[in-house]
Amino acid sequence: MRKQYSFVLMLLLAFAFSVQAQQFVSTVPSNRNVILEEFTGRNCGYCPDGHVIANQIMANNPGRVWAINVHGGSFSPTSYPNLNVPDGLTIQSGFSIGGFPAGVANRSTASAQGRGTWTGLCNAQLAQPSELNVSGQVVINPVTRVASVTVEVYYTGNSASDQNYLTVAMLQDSIMGSQSGGSTNPAQWVNGQYCHMHALRDIITPSTWGEAISPTTAGTLITKTYQYQIPETIGSPNGVAVNLNHIFFLAWVSEKMQGTPSRPILSGCELQQMMGTENAIYPMISQVTMTNPVSCEQEKNFSMHVDNAGLEALTQIKFKAECEGTATEYNWTGNLASYTSTNINMVVNLPFGNHNVKFSIVEANGQPYENSKTISATCSEWVNLDMQGDEEELKIHIMQDKFGNQTTWKVFASDMSVLASGGPYSMLLGGTATQLHVESVTVPKNECINFVIYDSQGNGICCANGNGYYKIFDSNDNLLVDGNGDFGEEASHLISTGQGTGELTVTTLDVRDITATSATFVGKVQGGTAESVGFEYRKVTAPTIFTVDGTLNGNVFTASVQDLTPMTIYMVRAYAVQNGEKIYGEDMTFTTTPTGVGELYGQVVIYPNPANEKLNINCKSMSEVEVFNAVGQKVLSQKVSGTTTQIELGEMNNGIYFVRVRMENGAVVSHRFAVSK
Repeated sequence: MRKQYSFVLMLLLAFAFSVQAQQFVSTVPSNRNVILEEFTGRNCGYCPDGHVIANQIMANNPGRVWAINVHGGSFSPTSYPNLNVPDGLTIQSGFSIGGFPAGVANRSTASAQGRGTWTGLCNAQLAQPSELNVSGQVVINPVTRVASVTVEVYYTGNSASDQNYLTVAMLQDSIMGSQSGGSTNPAQWVNGQYCHMHALRDIITPSTWGEAISPTTAGTLITKTYQYQIPETIGSPNGVAVNLNHIFFLAWVSEKMQGTPSRPILSGCELQQMMGTENAIYPMISQVTMTNPVSCEQEKNFSMHVDNAGLEALTQIKFKAECEGTATEYNWTGNLASYTSTNINMVVNLPFGNHNVKFSIVEANGQPYENSKTISATCSEWVNLDMQGDEEELKIHIMQDKFGNQTTWKVFASDMSVLASGGPYSMLLGGTATQLHVESVTVPKNECINFVIYDSQGNGICCANGNGYYKIFDSNDNLLVDGNGDFGEEASHLISTGQGTGELTVTTLDVRDITATSATFVGKVQGGTAESVGFEYRKVTAPTIFTVDGTLNGNVFTASVQDLTPMTIYMVRAYAVQNGEKIYGEDMTFTTTPTGVGELYGQVVIYPNPANEKLNINCKSMSEVEVFNAVGQKVLSQKVSGTTTQIELGEMNNGIYFVRVRMENGAVVSHRFAVSK
C-alpha cells in the first residue's frame, strides 16, 4: 500500500529540487511545534470533550499545534466507519493508557495523559527551543491517486542523538459516523451524526516509528522523498473511503528510540499540499469560499482556490458561475506556474435565499476544458435603516425565557468585527417565566450589520420554557426586526445603515488581469444614481493622473487600460459623478509584471507568505533586493549575492508589500507578500 511510483512525476520533482537545495524549510531557529496524539474512540462518551480541548489548543496556536485522533482499543468498534488502522494500534501500544480520552504532546511523557493536562503540556513544548525545523510539500495526482511527498529537515542546532527518526502520516477530516456523547461537541455534531476530524489513516514512512535520518548537527539539511499510493478505502471490515479533498499530511522528527516508540518529538508541521498530474493542461478548482458573507447587496464576492496540476503554465482561464439558470463568466489572464496555486476572485449576483452555485472552468490556455466545484451559498434579505447622522442608536429588546443563561447575542460589522454583544442572562424561577432586557447599541452609517441571537441548547427562547422573543427598534422607535423566539440554535438579521437613502458611495473593488503593460480595474457604486463612472490612476512616483471611463453592469463597473510601464507600482481609485461632483473610492495599489514574466517569475521563491519576522528569498542568482510598501515607498534596499537571502521584517507594520529582486543578469522580478504579526 506504500510504495507505488509515478516515474515521470518523480523525475520532474527531482529536477525541480536539484535547482534549489532548500525549497521549503526555514533555516531560522525556532521553538518546537507540537504533535498532539489523542487516543480516542467512537464508543467513548467523554472523548468529544477531548476533541473540544484539542481543537481549542489548535485554534489558540494556529500553524503550531496539530492533533491526531488515534482510534483503537475497546472504545473503538469495527462497525462503519471503522477508524482503526494498524499504525494507530501500534502507536497506542507504545504508551501506557489508563483511560480514554488520553494523549501525549510531542511524546514528552511515557504514559498518555488525561485531557485536563493537554493545554499545559502543549504550552510547555511550544516554549521550548527546537533543534530543527521541518517543512515540505505533497503533490497529489488526482487521476492516479499517487502522492509525491517531499520533506525537508534543517538542523538549527545539534540533536542530543546521532540518529533521529522522520515520520510522515496521512490524516483525514470530515468522516461522518456515530459518536457516544457527540452532541456535547456541537461544532462536530451534524444532523445526529458526528463529523470525525484529523483521524489517523496511515503512516507512509517505512516504519510506524519513522525512518532513521542523520547527521543531526547544526547546518545539516536532509531531504526525503516518498511516493505513496493513496488507497480508495482504509479499514477492514467496514472501511472508510479516502476522499482526496479531505486528506492532509503531517511530518515530524523524533529524537531517538526509547523502548518501542520514537520520542520525544522535536518538532513537526503540516506539509503544503496541492494537486499535480502529468497532463500538459490541468487546472482544478479545489475550493470556493464567499469572501463577503455579511453584505447588504446581492453581488457576492467569491474566492476560487485554483491549482495548476498540469505541466504547462496557465496564462488564461475562463470561469463560469451558474445559479438558478443564470450564468456569469469571468476571463482570467496571468501566469500560474506548473504545480502552484492561487486564489482568483469572481463576483456573482445571487437571488435571495439558499442556492447551489456551480463554479466551472470552461476554457484553459485557449482550449475547451471541464472542471467544476459546487458550493451552497446564501443571500439574505436586509432591512434598510435611513440615518440622518453618522451614527444611530438601536434598541434591542430580548424577552428571555426561563433559561436566560442559554441566551447570548452579537452585532457584527461587515468585516466580522463585533460591535456589541450581550447575555447570558439569569435563569428564572417558574416553568414558563420571562423577563425583558433592553440593550442599546450604537451603529455607524454606511455599514451592513448582522444581528445574531444564540441559544446554547438549540431550542430558542420560547414554547415550553416561556414565550420569549426579540425585537430591534431605531432611535425613532420604528420596528426594524420582529423575531419569534422559536429559532433553534441561532437566528440572524441584516440591517443596512444609511444605504438606499439616495447618498451615493463608491468602492474600488479590484485590479485584475495584470500584465507588463495592461490591467483591468473594477469598482462598485451603490446608494444612489451615478451620472458617469470611471477610474483615476497614476504611477506612485509621478504626479500625472490618467482617467479612464468605466462600463457599468448593475452596480459594478470596469475599465481596461493599456500602455502601462512594466515593473511599476501604480495607484488607482474608482469614482462616480453625481450632481456634477466626483465621489471617490479608496486608493488601491498594484504592480505591473516585468517583460518576460512567464520565464522569470518562477525563478524567484519567497516564503512564508504571509510573513511575520522574516521573509526568505530563493533565486538562482541575485544582486539586489528592494521592498516597497503599498503606496510605493521604498522601505528596504540591500545588496545580496548567491542564491538565498533573508529580509528582517521587525520594523514593518502589518499590510501588503512588494519585494523586487534584481538578478545578476539584470532581469527583475517582483512578488507581492503580506506582513501579519
